Amino acid sequence: MPNPAKPIKQVTLDNLPTTPIKQNPKTNPANQKKINITQMETNTKIDELHLKISFKLEPSWRAFSKIKANLIFENTTINTTHINVLQGPLGTNELEYSWIMDTKGLSEGTYQLKIEMYEEWPSNEKLHQTNREITVKYIPQTRQARLIKIPFIKKVTGPNLAVISTQEKQIYTNIQKAIKKEQNSQRDT
Repeated sequence: MPNPAKPIKQVTLDNLPTTPIKQNPKTNPANQKKINITQMETNTKIDELHLKISFKLEPSWRAFSKIKANLIFENTTINTTHINVLQGPLGTNELEYSWIMDTKGLSEGTYQLKIEMYEEWPSNEKLHQTNREITVKYIPQTRQARLIKIPFIKKVTGPNLAVISTQEKQIYTNIQKAIKKEQNSQRDT
């Protein structure tokens, strides 16, 4: 004998369901994709400016495949980089990327550096866009400025005093050995 069908209960304000309604994970703000630039640091070298950024992918690196990063110097885009997010067991949510800029001819001063990161879709739509700026006080470093400012001794002289370097000592030792060999060979003949 077949089971009798239960009547369908219509939801009204008097009999609201007690189980919570599940939200769509795409619209849930806790699960939305984000790129957070956590750190930007610069380092000045001879004719170079190093920029290193650290960023975090939320909720996970698995949600991203390619990220585009624009490096903007004084409101001019100087580099666009495509960052492939590593998938698999070696993937991680926190990543680092760095640029080395040639600063020959750049004068001393304060400059603006900006990083703009986003995920680009085939329709050229920029999704999950984020950016961060940093002000850099650039002071070109010369080779002379990097040298240790300690004098060194070129030569020591004095009465009956001679300083011999290790190379000179080796030459004298070789000469003495050659003289002894020659004296021994003359004695034998």
